[in-house]
Amino acid sequence: MTTASALNPAAIPSVTADTPVRVRFCPSPTGTPHVGLIRTALFNWAYARHTKGTLVFRIEDTDSARDSEESYHQLLDALKWLGISWDEGVEVGGPHEPYRQSQRSDIYQDVIARLKAGGHIYESYSTPAEIEARHRAASRDPKLGYDGFDRHITEEQLAQYKAEGRQAVLRLRMPEEDLTFKDLVRGDITFKAGSVPDFAVVRANGAPLYTLVNPVDDALMGITHVLRGEDLLSSTPRQIALYRALYAIGVAEYMPEFGHLPYVMGQGNKKLSKRDPESSLFLHRERGFIPEGLLNYLSLLGWSLSADEDIFTVKQLVEHFDIHDVLANPARFDLKKAEAINGTHVRLLEAADFRERLVPYLRAADLAGEILTDREEEILTEAAPLVQERITLLGEAPEMLAFLFKADDAIDVADDARKGLPANLTEVLDAALAALEPVQDWNPENIQTALKQALVEDLGLKPRLAFGPVRTAISGRRISPPLFESMVILGKNSSLSRLRTFRG
Repeated sequence: MTTASALNPAAIPSVTADTPVRVRFCPSPTGTPHVGLIRTALFNWAYARHTKGTLVFRIEDTDSARDSEESYHQLLDALKWLGISWDEGVEVGGPHEPYRQSQRSDIYQDVIARLKAGGHIYESYSTPAEIEARHRAASRDPKLGYDGFDRHITEEQLAQYKAEGRQAVLRLRMPEEDLTFKDLVRGDITFKAGSVPDFAVVRANGAPLYTLVNPVDDALMGITHVLRGEDLLSSTPRQIALYRALYAIGVAEYMPEFGHLPYVMGQGNKKLSKRDPESSLFLHRERGFIPEGLLNYLSLLGWSLSADEDIFTVKQLVEHFDIHDVLANPARFDLKKAEAINGTHVRLLEAADFRERLVPYLRAADLAGEILTDREEEILTEAAPLVQERITLLGEAPEMLAFLFKADDAIDVADDARKGLPANLTEVLDAALAALEPVQDWNPENIQTALKQALVEDLGLKPRLAFGPVRTAISGRRISPPLFESMVILGKNSSLSRLRTFRG
């Protein structure tokens, strides 16, 4: 047998400053995309674009019990919606096809055979019960994990195990010295010799484990920078050890650099869970986040443009993003701040762009059909500027604009709007109708002048209360887009009709 001492591979080269950057995003297609996962994709994408490097998008779908095509297509949908594009990978192809692990079995089996022939991996027949029993016999913690027993078994013992029909997993021989690497986010990190046991890379049925296929794919695809979540930091010594073995058999050309991105925290100083509503990317989209706003906020989960700049464009992100500037401290997902940033980006949209982005939300609220009528187009064009300065999420627009799309006799009056109405409501509405009926040139200024004279000057109502009944009659709401502009959009006949209907 080949001994462990004969396996010390030659020093593996490191990535140099001249090595073209190649990063990867390699999710498992399980569940719906969450913000922590997308933040990882964003940082990889931004670094690739900043360095004029390459982003590889591959899918780790070897867990048939959990992986789904639905989730795969949701990942594609999420990245395309956000504008996170990739240079190689699923859907676009590239020199390292296929980019789905479930289609790379032959590649993995070839690497396994070469690792085995080189003595880097070995057969391990110990059962969990046997490992625990040996720990107890030696007065060690029985939960320590694998104890390296099978490293040293003889050919005779191997033959006996096989004769008994035992199934072996394959384990990688971990180096017998400290493993140190410089994390791009956290600096120098050392894992002491013996702290990571020889780990399984192939199941007893011959199927390779994630611990093998992930570094193998990275090596074969020439990944230079492995940028991933902090939760994977503990697996890095395994990757380093496996990379050494892959270099020794000619699969890897160099050791990539590793950077572990900070946790995204949710409520109560806990890591943001997939079950937390604020972690759901599609929920944010449904509520009306726009890609520009959400990308801006997700960028702030571990990085910033400067100490006093929270608002920036995707172009600015790409121009300035450097993985070395990412902070190690956990980043808290603050929904209120995310919404505020999104609102700023909503207001930065060109008027025509903003108008078009409202259409899907109006359809979802059954306020508009698949194809807008000429009248619906007209209402939307005139009304969109009235709410662009007032909303933070596109999903707020239908509630604010619904009254403009409804029939005059279909206006529902909100409870809080009714509660604020004056005792002399009928008198106020009669005065408003009498003042508005003679108005010839139906524009905001003339409407305001007529109502102010009738309600403030003649009836003596306070200005802040005078127009409430009219607003409620027109919109059914206590708060609405600017009243006089809304009445112009509706037109004189419709406005007067609503006042009469509300008066009863």
